[in-house]
Amino acid sequence: MTSPFIAVLLRNFEGQPINGVDLYMTEKPEEMKTMLLKLKEETLKEINKAVKSGSDIPVNEPSGDIYDQASSERDRELGLLLGDREREKLRNIDEALLRLDEGEYGICEECEEEIPMGRLKIVPFARHCVKCKADLEKQQAQTKRFEEDRAYREISMGEEEEG
Repeated sequence: MTSPFIAVLLRNFEGQPINGVDLYMTEKPEEMKTMLLKLKEETLKEINKAVKSGSDIPVNEPSGDIYDQASSERDRELGLLLGDREREKLRNIDEALLRLDEGEYGICEECEEEIPMGRLKIVPFARHCVKCKADLEKQQAQTKRFEEDRAYREISMGEEEEG
C-alpha cells in the first residue's frame, strides 16, 4: 500500500499547493502527532478536573429542598455525560495516533480518499471526509427514525390488543 503522504504527492501535482493552499495531508506527520498529543493532554486534564469536582459533592446526603436536590442530581448527571464525551474523545485521539503510526492517518475510512487538512486541523481525529461523514449521519438518522417508527407501531399494536 502506498503511504498516504506519497499518494497525495503523486495526485496533487507533485505536492504543489493548489492556489497557494495545501489542502491535503502533505504536512509532516510529526506536526499532526504533536497536535494530537496536545489535544490528548488537554482532554486528560478536563477528565481529571471533572472527576475531582464530582468527588467533592456528597452523593448520599440530601441537602436543601426537593428543588435543590433535583438541581444537584441534574448537575451530577450532566457531569457524568460530559465525562463520557471526554472519554470518547480520548479514545478517538488514541485511535488517530495509531492510524498515524500505521501510515493510515488522513485517509477516509469510507471512500479511502485523503481527508482535507482543513478538516483535520479542526477535528484532528476525524476518520471520514466531510461528504462520507454527512452520508453516515444521514443513514444513522434514517435508521433511528425507522426504529422509532417501529417501536411506536409496536406500542400502538399492543394497546389495540389490550383494548
